[in-house]
Amino acid sequence: MLVGITYDLRDEYLKEGFTEEETAEFDKEETIEGIENALIKAGFKTERIGHVRNLAKLLVEGKKWDIVFNISEGMYGLAREAQVPCLLDAYNIPYVFSDGLVLALSLHKGLTKRVIRDAGLATPDFAIVETIGDVDDIKLKYPLFAKPVAEGTGKGISGLSKITSKEELKETCKMLLKKFNQPVLVERFLPGREFTVGVVGTGKDTRAVGIMEVVFKKTEKTKIYSLENKENYHEVIDYSVPEEEITKLCYELTEKCWQVLGCRDGGRVDLRMDDTGILNFIEVNPLAGLNPVHSDLPILCRFAGTSYQKLIEMIMDSAIQRLKK
Repeated sequence: MLVGITYDLRDEYLKEGFTEEETAEFDKEETIEGIENALIKAGFKTERIGHVRNLAKLLVEGKKWDIVFNISEGMYGLAREAQVPCLLDAYNIPYVFSDGLVLALSLHKGLTKRVIRDAGLATPDFAIVETIGDVDDIKLKYPLFAKPVAEGTGKGISGLSKITSKEELKETCKMLLKKFNQPVLVERFLPGREFTVGVVGTGKDTRAVGIMEVVFKKTEKTKIYSLENKENYHEVIDYSVPEEEITKLCYELTEKCWQVLGCRDGGRVDLRMDDTGILNFIEVNPLAGLNPVHSDLPILCRFAGTSYQKLIEMIMDSAIQRLKK
């Protein structure tokens, strides 16, 4: 079976003049190598495709693959993660991970939370700020938390994200609106424990496969899971596995959220406790990072005794079995 691999290589964009922050979601060469080596070891033939523009060129030339392993994030637009899946659908080429509908929905954190809330699952109360004037209509109880509505990898999140007054809210929203040129998600800040849960499978075959708790070291002052802290996690964060009872509750909520949103094959769900200890959905990552060493999903799988090789094989098995149905 020939597996094409779609991705956005960070170094290529840096050479074009994009900044470190603009390319934070994109993959390093070591990530592509890790995925490709795992696929080859699992018995697949591989071919690197690259970003969506390369894919479009190859499709026009008549190129096809048996299946595409898609980790392309895209560069432009609120539906950028959906570009590769939608293009592959147009040519009737199957692919790994969620479809364009799910990836467009899940990148917009506000729309995702509306679906989760409508399903009766817990998520912090929230509002969407599209213009600075929208701040005056927000009636949520402080403290609040603000972040770009459609970014990942902690982009736009910092110590300024936790907000305790209307003045702070206006300043932070003004800064985020200008910097990221997209709406801002404002939600109730939850002061409790924070977890991220790995998932494999689709629909009724969904199962949580690992978990880790994000515990900040005493030297880290913001206690915010920001881009900076994610990149320097060795220095500021202690990842750990929570107690069995908490793990069970996290797994149950994760699997429900994954199925409600229609996610496929593999990814992560982020959860946090409120001030009463109730677990809440924060966001979903249906295109989770797959760096063998540094990404959350491989790290939490290692905690669960699952190797990187086994993780890639489980993801591929989910996609292949789904396509057989």
